[in-house]
Amino acid sequence: MVTLNRPECLNALHRPANLELSNLFDDFARDPDLWVAIITGKGDKAFSAGADLKYIAAGNSGLLPPRGFAGLTNRLDLMKPVIAAVNGLAMGGGFECALACDLIIADERATFALPEPKVGLAALGGGLQRLVQQIPLKEAMSIVLTGRKVSAQEGKALGFVNQISLPGQALKEARRWAGLILECAPIAVEVSKELAMKQLVEPLSQISSEATGTCIERLRASSDYLEGPKAFSEKRKPVWKGR
Repeated sequence: MVTLNRPECLNALHRPANLELSNLFDDFARDPDLWVAIITGKGDKAFSAGADLKYIAAGNSGLLPPRGFAGLTNRLDLMKPVIAAVNGLAMGGGFECALACDLIIADERATFALPEPKVGLAALGGGLQRLVQQIPLKEAMSIVLTGRKVSAQEGKALGFVNQISLPGQALKEARRWAGLILECAPIAVEVSKELAMKQLVEPLSQISSEATGTCIERLRASSDYLEGPKAFSEKRKPVWKGR
């Protein structure tokens, strides 16, 4: 569980927070006992309002760490699932952070936007690229070029929101989704995500048999590779080891 805990500024993130989150997700990626992450915001007003512009305006550095906003937006090698429980405003970098997650569970009062053009900026944390990948191009451009706000309901209709929750229930629903993922073998989930993500940068015809073969080898090297069929034949729930 990761909570953006700066409610006094709508969970906007400054450089120290981004560095802390980057280190946190480094730890998550390395720890074999951690299989799924959920990221949410403190309070009921905002997931994250994006970059802390007041902090930057005061003369402080706004430079992002190499892994990007919230330590996630430039993290292209994390094959463990990450779920965004969007409990309110997700603006600018906050929206980009949510788009970088594998699932978005949104409170019915949540609002999304990339408003950077309204203040002479551009969303350079991967949000532009991910949005045009995840929803139809013309719909994406209507958001990108105007900086307009998008409701949770519209986000669901467009396809970047997986589920809309009742008010105050986004985290509960995100935990439910995490539970569904945890019913599966961790190595199988990681391999599935890895191959799915490759399709975003490689046409299906160009995904090499070598890459697929490597994934098969990783599956077979895991004790969970045998546990799944064994549990099925014994008519019981599998006990995953994650390794």
